Formats: sequence, structure tokens, C-alpha cells
Amino acid sequence: MNKTLYKPEKTISILGCGWLGLPLAKFFIKNGYSVKGSTPTPEKISILAENGIIPYRILLNPEINTDFDADFFNSEIIVVNFPPKRREDIEEFHPQQFKALIEQVRLSSIKKLIFISSTSVYANLNRIVTEADNQISEKNSGKALRVVENMLLAQDDFKTSIIRFGGLIGYDRKPGRFFSKMKNAVEGDTPVNLIHQDDCIGIISHVIENGLWGETYNACCPEHPTRKEFYIKAAKSGGFELPQFVANKSTFKIISSAKLEKTNYKFKYANPIEALAF
Repeated sequence: MNKTLYKPEKTISILGCGWLGLPLAKFFIKNGYSVKGSTPTPEKISILAENGIIPYRILLNPEINTDFDADFFNSEIIVVNFPPKRREDIEEFHPQQFKALIEQVRLSSIKKLIFISSTSVYANLNRIVTEADNQISEKNSGKALRVVENMLLAQDDFKTSIIRFGGLIGYDRKPGRFFSKMKNAVEGDTPVNLIHQDDCIGIISHVIENGLWGETYNACCPEHPTRKEFYIKAAKSGGFELPQFVANKSTFKIISSAKLEKTNYKFKYANPIEALAF
């Protein structure tokens, strides 16, 4: 991740410079990109500028804000990185957001789009799941993401690649506190599907560097310890009180990243337990 991958004249837009988008932008700048970044929050504009990012306020509610600057979309590549909101009508609202976004992308110079999706698109099938599994998710957010993915893949004016990340860990996210002090934590035998921020950035870069367009990739640590094993070790690592899991049965899924690995991407953290020393 330290080598220079890109030509200085290239420009990338990142829609959503939050926990993942901000370090992603800083990585691209370090590697020769001019980066345009967006936030819906006016107060965060200065944070983007301080980090060398050309800042824009972009809000999709679900229509794009009337005062947006269309120059944000004047790029070669856009990374779309904002999750579905927690709201009852998310299955209708999130596709409406993307209808407005797609209209702007189609009017722009953008020809390549990376959509940051989630493994919540998959149903709990009690087995390993791959990109070929199309069973409907139990979660409304997962259902909304499936609709949005299909909307993007149906576009002819630009190419879309989809990255379905598992649960995000790393740096200021301390998973050890999630179940600390719980005496009856459930689903202890359920395998976890997690990925470190460093691998998220590495995978996005890998897709661009290798021209892996028009594809959908799962992206989770290849190894899947149980929830009990991971969170007890995370609590120990972070100095938190240890959770106590109760024996119970639960539905689950094990996300396969084999398709991504076949493109020669090498995970920095093959097992999420390895990432607990950050």
C-alpha cells in the first residue's frame, strides 16, 4: 500500500468521507490522486480541506441538495460510500437517493463507480455464501442495498464494481466494548464476518489498480472465528470486562471472499483476531 500507484493528474471523488472515506481519501492523495470529497455536514468541510481534500457538501435527502456544486462529479472515478439510514421506509428511501445520484453521475465525466455495499445483502443460510447467492436478506437495509446494487449495475453510461464489506473494525473502533459487562450475551457460537479498515482501503485500491470493473466482490477476513472467541479476546485486548456468552443456537452465514482472493489480493488480516493489536 506504500507504493505510488497512480498518475498525479488523475482525479477521484469520494461520496461520503466518514470513518472509511476520510482515510481512503488520504491514501489516494498520498498515492498521486487529486481527491474531491463530500460530507453532508457543513461543519466537516474544514476537516476535509485540512487533509488536502477538495471539499463539497453533498446531501441526498433523497433528492440532492439544490446548492450542490456539480464540479464534485467532474472526476474519472467515484467511490460511493454511505450506508442506508436507519428508518422504516429505507427500502423506498435508499433507492430514491440513488436515483438522484445516478442522474448526476450520468451527466458527468465519471465512467467508473465503486459502490461500497455490505454483506447484509445476504440471508442467513447456515452455510458459506458467495456472490452467486441471491436469497433475500432478512434485514430491510439489506433489501434496500440489493435494489441499489441492481440499479447501478443496470447503467450503461458508467461501469460499476460492488464491494460488499463485512463488519468494519480498526483503530478507534474497539470491538471489545460491544459485549463487555454482558452476562448473557447470545449467539456465541455464530461465526463472525469482519474486516479491518486497512484491508477495506487496500481492496478499493486493488480494484482500481487492476481495472476490476463490472464485478461484485465479497470482502471479509478469510477466517471466521466464533463470536464468543473473537469478542472475549477483543475484550482482553482492550482491557474491558469479559462478556459471558450463553449456549444457544442461531442462524448464521459465513461470507466467502474467495472470488476476491483469486484476483491476487492478499489480506493484511486474514483472521480478525490478528487485528486486535491495533
